[in-house]
Amino acid sequence: MSDNRTETGPAEEGATARRGFLQHAATGVMAGGLVAGYGMLAAQAARFLFPTGSRDTAWQFVCTPSELQVGQSLGYVAPSGAKVVVARQGAGEEAGDFIALSSVCPHLGCQVHWEAQNDRFFCPCHNGAFDAAGNPTEGPPATANQPLTRFPLKIENGLLYIEVPLHSVTSQAENRA
Repeated sequence: MSDNRTETGPAEEGATARRGFLQHAATGVMAGGLVAGYGMLAAQAARFLFPTGSRDTAWQFVCTPSELQVGQSLGYVAPSGAKVVVARQGAGEEAGDFIALSSVCPHLGCQVHWEAQNDRFFCPCHNGAFDAAGNPTEGPPATANQPLTRFPLKIENGLLYIEVPLHSVTSQAENRA
């Protein structure tokens, strides 16, 4: 009787062991690459969806309180390019007698302005209106409940200051790249 079994030599056994090792190593490298790739995707998505970067802000001089009469407003542009309207709503000399709101309508980005006679901020693009605190009262901003962004104010040594971002959102994204 003949035996159909062939004997393998040490060289063939070594080749089989190397082949198995290479297959496992290649699978591990591919799995590691996928994990790293998806991990980077998740990290970038998290940075985009939940930005926690430092908000560089500073207190900037606006004017002296006596420069604005009750009902008057003035435009202010922050170093970041944010457009703000500062309005005097009270006769006192406290920061609470003033308000600083974004002068960009959250609906489509049109310029809003203070209407003292109507006691409101008005956006002429689509007749959007906001009360004296920046809350939407009419038009598309009211429908979507989109208030104007508010900026903190303080009075120090007889001068009115506003806290504003120093960098725009686009410059922060460029700095990260």
